[in-house]
Amino acid sequence: MAKFGLSQPVRRIEDPRLLLGRGRYTDDIALPGQAHGVVLRSPHAHARILRIDTAAAAALPGVLGVFTAKDLRAEGLGELPCAIPLRNADGTPRADTPHYALAEDRVRYVGDPVAFVVAETAKAARDAAEAVEVDYEVLPSVTDLATATEPGQPQVWDAARNNVCFDWEAGDRAKADALFAQAAHVTRLRVVNNRVVVASMEARAALALYDEQDRGGRFTLYANTQGSWLVRGLLANAVFRLPEDRFHVITPDVGGGFGMKLFLYPEHVLVCFAARRLRRPVKWTSERTEAFLADTHGRDNVTEGELALDKDGRFLALRTRNLANMGAYLSTFAPFIPTGAGTKVLASVYGFQAVHARVIGVLTNTVPVDAYRGAGRPESNYLVERLIDTAARELGIDRVELRRRNMVPPDAMPFVTAMGQRYDSGDFPRVLDAALAKADWAGFPARRAEAARRGRRRGIGLAYYLEATGGDPTERAAVRFAADGMVEVVVGTQSTGQGHETAYAMLTSHELGIPMEKIRIVQGDSDSLPSGGGTGGARSLYSEGQAILVTAAAVVEKGKRAASEHLEAAVADIEFSAAGGVGRFAVAGTDRAVDILTLARIQREKAARGEAATQLDAAEQAQIQAHTFPNGCHVAEVEVDPDTGRVEIVRYVVADDFGHPLNPLIARGQVHGGVAQGVGQAMLERAAYDPDSGQLLSASFMDYALPRADDLPDIQVDLLEIPCETNPLGVKGAGEAGAVGSPPAFVNALVDALAEDGVRHLDMPATPEAVWRALAAAGGGARRAA
Repeated sequence: MAKFGLSQPVRRIEDPRLLLGRGRYTDDIALPGQAHGVVLRSPHAHARILRIDTAAAAALPGVLGVFTAKDLRAEGLGELPCAIPLRNADGTPRADTPHYALAEDRVRYVGDPVAFVVAETAKAARDAAEAVEVDYEVLPSVTDLATATEPGQPQVWDAARNNVCFDWEAGDRAKADALFAQAAHVTRLRVVNNRVVVASMEARAALALYDEQDRGGRFTLYANTQGSWLVRGLLANAVFRLPEDRFHVITPDVGGGFGMKLFLYPEHVLVCFAARRLRRPVKWTSERTEAFLADTHGRDNVTEGELALDKDGRFLALRTRNLANMGAYLSTFAPFIPTGAGTKVLASVYGFQAVHARVIGVLTNTVPVDAYRGAGRPESNYLVERLIDTAARELGIDRVELRRRNMVPPDAMPFVTAMGQRYDSGDFPRVLDAALAKADWAGFPARRAEAARRGRRRGIGLAYYLEATGGDPTERAAVRFAADGMVEVVVGTQSTGQGHETAYAMLTSHELGIPMEKIRIVQGDSDSLPSGGGTGGARSLYSEGQAILVTAAAVVEKGKRAASEHLEAAVADIEFSAAGGVGRFAVAGTDRAVDILTLARIQREKAARGEAATQLDAAEQAQIQAHTFPNGCHVAEVEVDPDTGRVEIVRYVVADDFGHPLNPLIARGQVHGGVAQGVGQAMLERAAYDPDSGQLLSASFMDYALPRADDLPDIQVDLLEIPCETNPLGVKGAGEAGAVGSPPAFVNALVDALAEDGVRHLDMPATPEAVWRALAAAGGGARRAA
């Protein structure tokens, strides 16, 4: 690896292990004496719990315990906290939604946990759960975001009047209003960001054991999280009210997270509680339909946007009003997603003079909503790019020209946006031109004419996106030279399929001259480092990368001291080089040298003999001074069958600015996956609730459509290197970018295909039925001539 340096398309080193079935996931772990837990969930969207009778269930063979909220309250367990203390625009605090691991007096969505049954086998636990008798008084429910705040709607929480849990704003209202008053043209659009189910390949699972002899009682929790330290902190401080060192959280391999596995869930609490009560390990594994009802959902916004332009088509100001569904309870980071996370990218790559955003958090009798790949930024980018296309049609200005006219130029960098974000770097026109060239934008009219001869509508659309990464402002790493000759790199982030093991091994190899096959990445163990920032907000590479850099530098400094002893030279005369993939300490101007692995072994052996030795192991914390602003342009080309409404994506091109990519192969793979998720939302996916009963109608893959291979074309990705100026690697986060740019690119292309039929907008998902109905409502329009 180091022979060629960084920025090479190195194949992922973790893939052989995972593809050959050698991965170790949470459900693969079995502990001696392990019992199995099943969660009994509410079948009603809203109801009072009048009585819970567990006697029949507890008497069944193999049942070890049937626990309700009273059991948890008796042991003093606290609530699952929302970590975002948001304030309303008037300065008052947001409404609270006390959320405990088991509901006691009232259930508020279908799937709300009511009891936890533990038995010798999973089957026995399921049978016992069916024997628990719960008397409910069914109450009216509200599931429709668009109408939930209207007077007279059922109230999810008494403390949240009209189901509004916060009314928040950001930006400069007065300046935006003044600019709108002088605008030559105002474009208005209402868009829906449909609710989606995360549907990670690996369902959630948790396994806990309790050791009463360790530190007066210590929990070990195995769980597929996106950061062991966050879960440990919330469990210890908020729920069990114990010191953090009483919890050891271990995250093994994780099969997909996408934000959903960041959070503290009731099941984490329940397995820990039951393990302590029963004094034996307790395991819970979600079934697929249970995941639809128990995992946080994503998106679910209804947003009204207004774009003000001057007579020359220059953007003056942007105003937005967003209804953001929070579900029945505020999940760990839920209020932050549409507010702080989503609104900071509203200015996108354009030179708005002012932006004002209002976000209204709405409670409904539905599954809680929290971060999903992109976490607020896809929603904002979707609104802005749909507004720009709509404005271009209204004004008769070419949509590419309208964007180009309003882009922040590269010579303006660093640039502070109307939302106060400081872009350190970027060449937006260059990236735009690269995407248009790759997509053969100029040749599209001929392709449209050819499609018309076949009776098809063909459209092309683009969306320029801007992402703002985020997350913990610090990150840690440790480098340890193990007795088996391997070098362990301990990290505070968590891979859920992104290729972290490869990226971190590449970076360590480059810095220390250690062969990649000698590097072992250790992650997901809360005992391995004092803290870790976890993975989320596309932060991992630039955050953990900086931690690895400072830790590698500390290793080199220790190595110089050890080498000076071994080579009998002054420390000042010792030089280190990782050139050629071999890390060597040498005495300057001589041929006396020792390689880093040999030196580490010598020092370890000296220490084992009780001799004075300078070990090369090091651990450091990096301060993340600034986050990054990846950006790019997506171009989608679609064909529509007007008789059926079926949409086919015939071409898809992306040009991305991820700064200086460490591994272009992995970066492109991240874009491919993100595009698939974004297109899935745009074309197919929708979590639908029955408006009367509050039942989730799309609670299985029989009713919820994920994209398949034949729904997607080959996705072409160009990476343009415009290095980030705020981190030493020059990288910008790539993990969420594909999901940010793809929904508006697809919908813009679809509207372009149907524009001559009179269709001006379609909300996601643009299923064949929705497209057919839009055409029918528009009168079908005249078919294009060849």
